[in-house]
Amino acid sequence: MQLPNKLYSYNKSTLALIPIVLKEIKNGNSNVKELFFAVKKHLDVPTDFLSVMDTLYALNAVDINDEGEVKICL
Repeated sequence: MQLPNKLYSYNKSTLALIPIVLKEIKNGNSNVKELFFAVKKHLDVPTDFLSVMDTLYALNAVDINDEGEVKICL
């Protein structure tokens, strides 16, 4: 997880990607694979997506079931 600091601006941090991912989930992209391809243009590297999903899951903001469907818990 990249937090904003002297090396990483807010726009390049994981925190900047959280609203983008949540917006895509609200727009109906509820599958992890669909979600990744929807936000792919905002990512520098694919592992940024994993960091965002880990962060959202750790904060109990999303839940991911066995079929890979993502649901917002907020």
